Amino acid sequence: MLEIVALTIDWPDFSCRYDLTVPKGALCVLIGPSGGGKTTLINAIAGFGRRPNGCLLLDGQDLLALEPAQRPLSILFQEHNLFPHLTAEQNVGLGLHPGLHLNNQQREVVGYALASVGLADMGSRYPAELSGGQRQRVALARAMIRNKPLMLLDEPFAALDPVRRRGMIHQVDKLRREQAITVLMSIHTPEEIEDIADMIVTIAEGRVQTIRHPPAQETISENGAPEL
Repeated sequence: MLEIVALTIDWPDFSCRYDLTVPKGALCVLIGPSGGGKTTLINAIAGFGRRPNGCLLLDGQDLLALEPAQRPLSILFQEHNLFPHLTAEQNVGLGLHPGLHLNNQQREVVGYALASVGLADMGSRYPAELSGGQRQRVALARAMIRNKPLMLLDEPFAALDPVRRRGMIHQVDKLRREQAITVLMSIHTPEEIEDIADMIVTIAEGRVQTIRHPPAQETISENGAPEL
């Protein structure tokens, strides 16, 4: 379970405060206007940017006490963040070993991950030889094989066409169901994910404004009471 209680980040001209509980294994979608605070929340959970105050727990573990590299999570940004001098296969392999010292079983896992995102025949290509959407799928494959209990995705599929984007959303959904991974995903096209999301959270002005639980479409206010 991801517990976010009074998680506060202050700037001279703006402040964010988040209160949100996401059950273990749930797919939680973050929506809202640009600049409303979705990416700020994702960065705070990952440990990037200005240090927040408040409570941030994952399965009872205090994430605020950990450095970013120590936090048990994977993250995929809008930018793919691939290493240009490494092949697609090697970039994915970094998710298993930073020195790329992989055994045969691990290499099979890398191959399966690439195949699952539709890139089975492109493992030997370098990022410059791939399209923007293909590079993003390589980054997704790398995040998938890290097998961490929490996955954060910040507009991960914006570069993909609608058909491919839908396919990747279903791939993330399949992964989190198989491995009981909790997923937080920001997206500007909530209609593409409403049928599989457990929670749809609207964030604006640095606050959690509403929470919906499809398909019941029940809207909950910040204090936990259903809105009528």
